[in-house]
This record gives sequence, structure tokens and C-alpha cells, in this order.
Amino acid sequence: MTGPFAEIALLLLIAALVGALFVKLRQPVLIAYIVVGLAVGPAGLGVVQAHDQIDLLAQIGVTVLLFVVGLKLDLHHVRHIGPVALATGLGQLAFTICFGFLLVLGLGKDVIEAVYIAVALTFSSTIIIVKLLSDKRELDSLHGRIAVGFLIVQDIAVVLAMMTMSAMRDPGDAGDAGSLLGVLQSLGLRVAAAALFMYVFMRYLLPPLVSLMARSQELLLVFAIAWGVALAALGDWAGFSKEAGAFLAGFSLASTPYREAVNARLTGIRDFLLLFFFVDLGAKMDLSMLGAELGSAAVLSLFVLIGNPLIVMAIMGWMGYRKRTGFLAGLTVAQISEFSIIFVAMGITLGHVGVATLGLTTLVGLITITLSTYMILYSQTLYERLAPWLGMFERQTPVRELAIETQGTGTTRVDVVVIGLGRYGRRLLIQLRDQGIEVLGVDFDPEVVRSLREAKLAARFGDGEDPAFLESLPLQQARWVVSSLPAWESNRALLDALKAIGFAGQVAAVARDADHQQQLQNAGVTRVLNPFDDAADEAARSLRSDILTTEKTP
Repeated sequence: MTGPFAEIALLLLIAALVGALFVKLRQPVLIAYIVVGLAVGPAGLGVVQAHDQIDLLAQIGVTVLLFVVGLKLDLHHVRHIGPVALATGLGQLAFTICFGFLLVLGLGKDVIEAVYIAVALTFSSTIIIVKLLSDKRELDSLHGRIAVGFLIVQDIAVVLAMMTMSAMRDPGDAGDAGSLLGVLQSLGLRVAAAALFMYVFMRYLLPPLVSLMARSQELLLVFAIAWGVALAALGDWAGFSKEAGAFLAGFSLASTPYREAVNARLTGIRDFLLLFFFVDLGAKMDLSMLGAELGSAAVLSLFVLIGNPLIVMAIMGWMGYRKRTGFLAGLTVAQISEFSIIFVAMGITLGHVGVATLGLTTLVGLITITLSTYMILYSQTLYERLAPWLGMFERQTPVRELAIETQGTGTTRVDVVVIGLGRYGRRLLIQLRDQGIEVLGVDFDPEVVRSLREAKLAARFGDGEDPAFLESLPLQQARWVVSSLPAWESNRALLDALKAIGFAGQVAAVARDADHQQQLQNAGVTRVLNPFDDAADEAARSLRSDILTTEKTP
């Protein structure tokens, strides 16, 4: 291949093919991109030599990534993170940094390397976690909401960490108390100046400027990228970092009415440009250097895969959540993030650490992201096997969940319990109530339950897969339980829980496809509801009636 254009074309083609294989394996494509970088770089086939062009695209990709993170950090969301997300996020950060630092020192690394690696181990991938929870339809569940909350805490922490380390241009500053104090004072002054600048700009200048740009959607997108790159360059000049400047650029637009429009258009661009960052990262890795770090990577990976979930479960159990909620939320921190790799790569640019540190962090990322993806995908099966040993992470009385579950249901008699109050379950609940049937709804999303109660519908917050919660429901008098849970694994857990508490009524369940329907029938469900078939049958009957009663046009 000759010329950068042809090389990048080949690179994109290889990345697409390898990415398709990793999607088939249910793995995040960023791992595929690192593998592609190793394969096409000097340590592999050496077919791509356009390193300067790829490096520039990689830098813009990181800038856009931090810009999108800031864009999602609306002040309204920050104010409503909640005590559990804040406590869990800060607790996990403190635990991982302290114990990770000691562990890395024990592996023979020096102080500044230990600082960088310990901080890198604290961050979890927002992109991967949100994607996995969304695919499992768990983003609005209690553990999903808590996980997203402490991911916001981590996003803020990573930017603060980048700003702090970028202020320490001299590696010796990290180990000298006097120098460190001076750095922190200087950083504080610059943060205060940046905050004042951002306040004035966001209050008086940015709103009319963005409104002007928003008259054209294409112009709004160009302005957003230009604003992000410009503040990234300004942040680098001011002694922060390009990443911190890009984050502040996104944050400045987060409270505008155009936030979602900009975010939607930038997501695809972000993913495309990040391809070059991870390919560039893989191309810079020396395979012999990676081999020398395998032992350390294995130790640190076990620390992340086991230690991070344990501290989350301990904090949530102490705060009054059930072991299942803590377990499912804890699994979301069982990997390190793309930010971890970006953070260490920034350390190389600043001269704080060497390429070996980046190689170790990358190895830990590959191991933990790969394994934690399967842990999250098969979380229910994993929980069922580990549940007998998780009792230590649960109070005898899980007060926080019980406080919501035991609120009044608005009815004294229940004929039907509907579990899962998405669009279908909510509609079913309303229709049964309107037809004079005493019905109770159950959902694991507190916002859904709150909105139904405001609409004077009987609803309870709780986990329909938990036998302890099901025992608190008036199932002795209920004749039917209807499940609209989307996944077979969730329905199987519900059926097992109903059997465990001795429910003697009938069970109906909603099937999403033919395989789901067959699994429900094999499990002995009394009636399987198929929303698409039922809706099509009803539509055909209605249309037939209209067709037969409509006079033909002469």
C-alpha cells in the first residue's frame, strides 16, 4: 500500500471485519480496535505507516469523547445523583486508589507509576456499561440508575485527575509534599479562573451564540466540534490538559436546549474517531513488553474484577439495599475504562510514566473488559450461583428498599399482580383496573412506580425475581400473576421465585419472539401473551369490520 489515504482505507476495512467478529462474540468493539492496532503496527504486520495522521485523528477522537462526557453532565443531573450513588462512587474511588496504590507498589513499580495505575483502576467504562444495561433493558432498574449515578461521579473524578496530573509537569512533584502543595494551589487558582470564565461565558455570551448557530443543524454540529477543539487547545495552553478543556466545552453546552441534538450527532463521530485512538494505542504496543507485564496484569485484573464489586456491595448493603441490588450494581465496576488508558497515555505525554505503564494498563483493560462483559450479560445466572455466599453484604432488614416496597398500594384486595410496567405492562394494568379488576403493578424502576401512584394506580417498587420481596405481596389472594419482563432469564427467575414461596395461582407471561414463547410454554406458564400477534389479530378484525361496512366507490 502506498500513501496515507490507502493505508487508512485498509485500516478501516480490517477494523470493520475484526469488529464484526468481536460483536459476534458479544464483546465491545474497542477491544477489536486495539487488536487491529497490534496486528497492523510495527509489532505485527507493519502494513500501516501513517502514524502522524492516525495520531492526529486519535487526539481529535479523545477530545470529542471528553466533549460528549461534559455534554451529558447537566447540572440538573449532578444535583440529583443521590446519596447512594455519591457514597458508592466516592467509596469505590477511595478504596481502589488506596489499595491499588499499595498493590502496585508491591509489584515493584515506583511511586508515580503506582499513582497513575491506581487512579486508572478506579474508572469504569460509561459507554460499555450503558450499552450492556440498555441491551438487557436494565438501564431504568434500581441498580441501573445507581450505576449510572456513580458513573457520573467517576466522570467528574477522571477530569479532576487529568487536571491535577497535567499541572504536575515535573514528575518529582508527585513525590515531594512541598511541590505537591504548590501544584495544588496553582491548580486551585486556575480552576477558580476557569470557573469564573465559564460562568460569564455560559451566562451572557454562549446562549445567543448557540441560538444563532442552531438555525442550521449542520452549522450547530460544526460549531460544537470547533468549540470543543478550541477549548481543548486553550486548556492545554493554560496548563490543564486538552482533555479537561474539551470536557469544560461540553459542560458549557450541557444546560442548553440543544444538548440532545448535539449529542445525537456527535455520538457516531466520537465512535469513529476513537477507532483511531485505540488502533494507534495497539500499534505503539511492544508485544515483548506486554509479555513481561502478564503477571502484574493478572494480579491487577483480579483486584478490579473482585475488589471493585465487593466494595460497592459492602457500601450498598450498609446503606440498606438487598444483596441482589448491590451485586448487580457492583458488576458494573468490574472493569477499567477507555478513560483509564487515555489517562495513562496523557502521563506519557507529560513525561511522568513510560510506555510500559501504558502497556500494563492496556492489558488490564483487555482482560477486565472482556470478562466483565460476560459477567454483566449473565449476571442473573452468576447471582443465582453466588447468592448463598452474599448474605454478608445485606442487612437483616434492607431498610432502603423496604421503605419503598412497604408504601401503601391503594387497594385492600388483589386479583391480578402485573410484574414489569413498561409500555405493555402499564397499559395492561390500566385496562384491567378500568374493567373493575383489582390489580397491583410491580416494577424495579422507582420513577415508573412514582408516576403510576401519582396517577392513582396501585403500584409497588420491588424486584419480581426476589422471593423475599414476593413474599411481601398479597399473592395468597391473587388469582393471576402476569409477567411482562422482557428476557427469558428474568422470567425463569420469577417462576422459580413463585414456586419457592408456594404460589398456587395461574401465571401469564409476555413473549417477545418464538424462542421466548417456546421457553415459557416449556416452563409451564398457563398462558403466553404475544403482543405483536395479538395486536395484528385485533387490527385485522377491526379492519375487516370497517371494510365490510364501507360502501364501495362506484
